[in-house]
Amino acid sequence: MATVSTIREHIEITPGTCGGKPRIAGTRIRVQDIVIWHDRMGMGPDEIVTDYPHLTLSDVYAALAYYHDHLEEVRGFLREEEEIAAELEAQQPSIIEKIMTRRHAPRESDPVAPGRELPPESRPRAS
Repeated sequence: MATVSTIREHIEITPGTCGGKPRIAGTRIRVQDIVIWHDRMGMGPDEIVTDYPHLTLSDVYAALAYYHDHLEEVRGFLREEEEIAAELEAQQPSIIEKIMTRRHAPRESDPVAPGRELPPESRPRAS
């Protein structure tokens, strides 16, 4: 009796593609993407296939099976990405922070900006 690995039909690992991480065969959708959508965002396999119609239910279930067979490996990939995201976030303020900083920062063109004095010709004269 021959055994067939269904997961191998749906999941591939190719050095140089998606960082060598396991992905749905013929796509750039990684197993960890499926895990995030399913476990963290609460999407069911049907919803994932609806949002990504080039995937099949078999693809999604194979990705979830791969995840459960390789928990530490995939969780390690997820941790790596979270660390990278945290580093980038720490280096780059959010757009809201930028707007608030600009809104409250003195402008060079503001003649009475804190720390600047009016030029002598612009000062009010004492009577």
